[in-house]
Amino acid sequence: MSVQVGQPAPQFTLVASDLKEVSLADFKGKKVIIHFFPLAFTGVCTTQLCTMRDSFGFYEGLNAQILGISVDSPFVLAKFKEENQYQFPLLSDFNKTVSASFGALYDEFKFGLKGVSKRAAFVIDEDQQIIYAEVLDSAGDLPDFEAIQEKVK
Repeated sequence: MSVQVGQPAPQFTLVASDLKEVSLADFKGKKVIIHFFPLAFTGVCTTQLCTMRDSFGFYEGLNAQILGISVDSPFVLAKFKEENQYQFPLLSDFNKTVSASFGALYDEFKFGLKGVSKRAAFVIDEDQQIIYAEVLDSAGDLPDFEAIQEKVK
């Protein structure tokens, strides 16, 4: 079951692509936009994160932090981040606990893969409450970027 608007965000600590730990609690006092994505180096995932990369200045000007999360290893995420020049952390949920706690985990994905992050977007306010939640069942769909921007403003 997905977390709902108005609930406290599930707390987590994950390893980033630079092999440093990043916790949601690190960003208390800022809005946080979390983008879950199924797999690095796939077409729609690249489009999702490149859209956030290209609008990075909008969020930075609003005291907001973007985080990308997938079940890929930190090493894969490091290469993905480097190749696409993402300015925000990519976090490895290799053990699938954070994706599950947000209700953003496929039991079964394409090609028989199990335990892959669903495409999802969450906005968390300065007090770490969920103010926007979108979990997509189809990996081919993109989050509503305009609705995310409206919640961050």
